[in-house]
Amino acid sequence: MPTRIAPAPSSPTYCRTDLACESTFPATEAAEAVLEIGGRPVTLTRRKEADGGRSVTLSLGRITERGEKDLSPLSELLAQELTCMASALLGRTPDPRCRILVAGLGNPAMTPDAIGPGTVTRMTVTRHLLAYDQSLFAALGCCELSAISPGVLGQTGMEAAELVKCAAGLVKPHLIVAVDALAAADCERLSSTVQLSDSGISPGAGIGNRRAAINAATMACPVIGVGIPTVVDSSTLVWDALARAGMSEESLPPELTEVLTRGRSFIVSPKDCDEVVTLSCRLLAMSLDRAFGVGEM
Repeated sequence: MPTRIAPAPSSPTYCRTDLACESTFPATEAAEAVLEIGGRPVTLTRRKEADGGRSVTLSLGRITERGEKDLSPLSELLAQELTCMASALLGRTPDPRCRILVAGLGNPAMTPDAIGPGTVTRMTVTRHLLAYDQSLFAALGCCELSAISPGVLGQTGMEAAELVKCAAGLVKPHLIVAVDALAAADCERLSSTVQLSDSGISPGAGIGNRRAAINAATMACPVIGVGIPTVVDSSTLVWDALARAGMSEESLPPELTEVLTRGRSFIVSPKDCDEVVTLSCRLLAMSLDRAFGVGEM
């Protein structure tokens, strides 16, 4: 039986996470499959949440341990899941009549938060070809793919959701794909998990800096949230060590619980975060190109 990422210990409520697989709310439906890519297991988990939303989690192991050789087959698997989720939201398979807007969320000047902008810069957009070379666009057989990297509130003075909504008003997309870095409640999931969600995304929610949501209600079209966890908070690190030592949340003295709660303001990323982000951006860009753009399935 191939090995898998073990589930996180039952994390206390003060351990923040953006991952559906770490949610304290049980799924109404869940299915899991284990595949092998590059001689290593990939666990694919599909969930239906209590609110009706659906998520897909790929547990693929440390992306830095896989390296370049596995990016292509992993991106093909991820593209298939993106296409499947998009088809369910649109009621048809994405085709050249379909307009897709990709929003690369985050701060490109901060490495752990640069997955969204880094993904957008590596994609091949196609929307402009309709105006400049319609025959080439027709020959490609891809969706009308456009992208925006709206930055963060401290850089622009505007919410990312506001800028994405303005871009959507211009592009009139059938579907928005919002790409962002995520927070995890289990250190083992850092740089080893990809999540898709048809409920959209709330930028900064995992680190307690919740910004305006980008979802179907705010954008007036379906939204798929895509992300890879790059950070945990310091309380998660301490809790992880205590849990592995056999302690439970109930056994912690109140003083320690208070310290852990206060420690949530410290955010930690892996020491090889620059390599993690580079590989993650390449993986997501290849997946989006395969699913909607000029990439080959």
